[in-house]
Amino acid sequence: MANNMNETTAGVVTGPSGPKPRPILSPRNIMIYGTILVVCFYYALPLYVMIVTSLKGMPEIRLGNIFSPPVEITFQPWVKAWAEACTGLDCTGLSKGFWNSVKILIPSATLSILIASINGYALANWKFKGSEVFFTILIFGAFVPYQVVIYPIVIILRELGLFGKLPGLVLVHVIFGMPILTLLFRNYFTSLPEELFKAARVDGAGFWGIYFRIMVPMSLPIFVVALILQVTGIWNDFLFGVIYTKPENYPMTVQLNNIVNSVQGVKEYNVNMAATMLTGIVPLIIYFASGKLFVRGIAAGAVKG
Repeated sequence: MANNMNETTAGVVTGPSGPKPRPILSPRNIMIYGTILVVCFYYALPLYVMIVTSLKGMPEIRLGNIFSPPVEITFQPWVKAWAEACTGLDCTGLSKGFWNSVKILIPSATLSILIASINGYALANWKFKGSEVFFTILIFGAFVPYQVVIYPIVIILRELGLFGKLPGLVLVHVIFGMPILTLLFRNYFTSLPEELFKAARVDGAGFWGIYFRIMVPMSLPIFVVALILQVTGIWNDFLFGVIYTKPENYPMTVQLNNIVNSVQGVKEYNVNMAATMLTGIVPLIIYFASGKLFVRGIAAGAVKG
């Protein structure tokens, strides 16, 4: 009997042990989730106002309650923003600017990412005399204010016969995207196992063979990071678009500015909100479609020293 009691007591004493489970409503959790909810509310509220306003008619908007959902949903503001709104003397909406932005974005993003990936690969794995000096000068370009070089670029584009044309703006975006993208690719390639590079050299692979067969297939996350950065930066650009192009070549952001800041006629807030949503939809689609790879690229060395 005594032995059984001792065994039972020993079993209780030596039972499962470990840290005490934390309560769900602990002060720490309340602070963390409360902060997240406040931040989400801060960013989601303007988006909600834009969406519900873009789905209302002007008589309903004039009632003044911007937070109320639309009583009668209408997509006419979206149609007008896309095909009928006036951007200066041209009343064809944002559709023309959208296709101009696409013509600017695709070659700009493709060329800048391709060239920067080759630069980063060369600087990480193929050291040459003066490579560090070259890299320092290249990175310094990322910190030069745009306003300092606006006029010299105007002169260069004029001499090349590209001022006011879409290829000229493509060239500007490729050049200005090069420093930061080169830094990202160099840091990422440096974080890859050096043994892979050495083994490929031993097997006789050259510069391009290693790049296309080993580096590129292993670097999808950093290519997605570069793609999101370039799509966001190029698509949302206003300064270069308004300076280096003419009205017939204006990107979508410049046309949006002309619609929203128009001083003629009645302010159509529903059309303005719809136009803003249409302008921002491309970067949102790119980000949500590749958000996980973006996080992987950052975590795998995109900002690693």
